[in-house]
Amino acid sequence: MEEINRFFNDKNEVSRDADIDFSQSGDYLEAIKALSRTTYQSLYVINYQTRGFEYVSDNPLFLCGKTSEEVKELGYAFYFQNVKPEDVEMLIKINEAGFGFYETIPVEERKMYSISYDFNLINSKNNLILVNHKLTPMFLTEEGQVWKALCVVSLSSNSMSGNVVLSKEGADEVWKYDLIEEKWEKNEKIKLSSREFEILSLYASGMTINEIAGKLFITADTVKFHRKKLFEKIGVNNIAEALAYAKTNKLL
Repeated sequence: MEEINRFFNDKNEVSRDADIDFSQSGDYLEAIKALSRTTYQSLYVINYQTRGFEYVSDNPLFLCGKTSEEVKELGYAFYFQNVKPEDVEMLIKINEAGFGFYETIPVEERKMYSISYDFNLINSKNNLILVNHKLTPMFLTEEGQVWKALCVVSLSSNSMSGNVVLSKEGADEVWKYDLIEEKWEKNEKIKLSSREFEILSLYASGMTINEIAGKLFITADTVKFHRKKLFEKIGVNNIAEALAYAKTNKLL
């Protein structure tokens, strides 16, 4: 229990008698369950008042050989069993930094923010799998603390753990957390040109270079030119990485 409590701090302390409008949640779990049936991603719900998981989807990506019910019962103990020790320490640092940033956000805007980060899970075959977590508040206490949050788990498009990014819906900037310097840095959100968006969208639909060229009435070399500029802009090496990045960062 002592280890698990390291994931929680007084920046988001939700006590048993916290002032909460319970009517805001309704029967929300039915919507979460429906969403989990339509996506390859894994979903789970964190309850900061009980300091555990309220729901874990059946998608095996996040489960590491366990059932969803076993992971739900384990709660945060799951991380100490199935995450590299150094990545556990990183997650605790990210958690503290995230809630530190969160304290600076006006209460009325807090649901508009989400945080994304990568870490290594150890699966049932003892192999490392780099996954991405995207976490966003669902319900708040009357004082603006996070009561419940939704986390979406997918395979990471990056090559190593970290990559901590905090973003606000509709904003033109993102905040990246430097794990070494332990500080947030503001960056402009990457924007695709209309041509880059068209080409990436057509790649996502399964088209080849020649098919894309024909569709857009341009040459194959022009497609390759825009593809190269796109790779440089978002820092990837191939179209598979570009598509994964685009999905993770909502560019498509």
